[in-house]
Amino acid sequence: MAGGMEVHKNRYVEDWGTARENLEKTFRFNRRTLTLAIIFGIAVPYVTYRGIVAEFNKQDELAGRPPRKFLGA
Repeated sequence: MAGGMEVHKNRYVEDWGTARENLEKTFRFNRRTLTLAIIFGIAVPYVTYRGIVAEFNKQDELAGRPPRKFLGA
């Protein structure tokens, strides 16, 4: 490669990479992480699913078809 082209490491990127590599050692299970797990692990997928089902049912109604049965409907 070309000579005289030193790489200057970005301190913030290196700190972030180190934190990502050691996440299992620094993670704390507390009220905040439990809340985030419930929101993004249960609530967001459920709301997304219900919105998709509602959209399918709306399209069926506009097309004159009976609504379809899905997982939890």
